[in-house]
Amino acid sequence: MRTRVRDLRRRGNPLRRRSDVVEAWTALVVAVLLLVGAPLAGAVAGLWAHEDARATAAEQRAERHRVRAEVVSRPPDTLPTAEGIRDSYRVTVRWTEPGQTTRTATARVPAGTQQGDVVHAWFDARGRNVEPPTDGTAVWQHTIVLGVATAGGTAAVVLLGHAMVRRVAMRRRLDEWDREWARTGPEWSRRSA
Repeated sequence: MRTRVRDLRRRGNPLRRRSDVVEAWTALVVAVLLLVGAPLAGAVAGLWAHEDARATAAEQRAERHRVRAEVVSRPPDTLPTAEGIRDSYRVTVRWTEPGQTTRTATARVPAGTQQGDVVHAWFDARGRNVEPPTDGTAVWQHTIVLGVATAGGTAAVVLLGHAMVRRVAMRRRLDEWDREWARTGPEWSRRSA
């Protein structure tokens, strides 16, 4: 029985409508796009994000330098309570760079640091305290997040397009059935009357 049904689908089946053919081909295209296109888009976006993040990290490593500095000011008596700031605060630090004079600047240090403690701080070329350069883990996290988000977004767009095509095909199919019923309906009602 299944082979007969398959053969009827391939041949000129009088019950097959154009909307059925469009819907079948659309399902095939959607399957290919979901299985090949979405992962490929995610991989391409991930590779692009990886190269961009690596270039940014290399630029940050070139611009920033780490110093070993001594805390010269007292920490504040009351620590800020905002999220993210609770774990660190700003104090004045002093360090001597090789071949240069002693420098002093304000840097963010971990909570619990006391006057006289030695800390590691990052500074840019202008002497401003900055975050450490992006490490390899952050580069890979950025790569994976962007790749997965792109693949998911591509799959969502494909599925949305498929839903729209199915809706249009269903509407046309119902219109065709209404037209055919308007043509054949009177014959059925005469026989039963």
